[in-house]
Amino acid sequence: MENKRVVVTGGANGIGKGVVNAFLRAGAKVFVLDINCEENSDGDIHYIKTDVRREKDIKEAFDWIKAHFGPVHILINNAGVSAFKPFLELSLDDWNDVLQTNLTSVFLVSKEAVKQMQETKIACSIVNISSTRADMSEPGSEAYAATKGGIKALTHAMALSLEELNITVNAIAPGWIHTADSELREVDHKQHPSKRVGKPDDIARACLFLTDSKNDFINGETIIIDGGMTKKMMYEH
Repeated sequence: MENKRVVVTGGANGIGKGVVNAFLRAGAKVFVLDINCEENSDGDIHYIKTDVRREKDIKEAFDWIKAHFGPVHILINNAGVSAFKPFLELSLDDWNDVLQTNLTSVFLVSKEAVKQMQETKIACSIVNISSTRADMSEPGSEAYAATKGGIKALTHAMALSLEELNITVNAIAPGWIHTADSELREVDHKQHPSKRVGKPDDIARACLFLTDSKNDFINGETIIIDGGMTKKMMYEH
């Protein structure tokens, strides 16, 4: 990853922050596009305040990156919000905000990234962060589940569309990744076949793996990283 230019959306906190730190440790130059950050640069990390719901913000961010550092090589589409509400209380504004932030942003940010990637003449990569909620749900998760399922579908569609440009496109579907300050209970860990709740570094390592050019035979896939929970039958006994 030495000197690769990497864009991470929603990289100021949570999983995104873990991904940012992993790429920095690997020697990359990282550009964080996040509405919840102050614009600044510190060594190889650059924070660009960006509302990923706004095409204008995205274009300006990518233009700045290219003008100052050159075209990007890797994109991690991580930005996301949730609005878990009872179905009949979920408003159209709630629905649209989640779709624009979680799904439409992947389309808009990827377009700007691909415009630059095709100029590099080397293998490039996109990783989209989906969720196990693309395939399983609980009540009140309609908007979030719809976007994560959309990301999964968009991933394999983009992989085919971008094959001639030497750009791989994959997705990661995390399960429970602990990013809060709250303490976890023993049962939280023990219910996982891996006997622990996930950490941001679990997702970050997968991002490094999928964006390594030696792993370009993995393309169009959604890789579940959830400690085995989606493989577990959970009927009451």
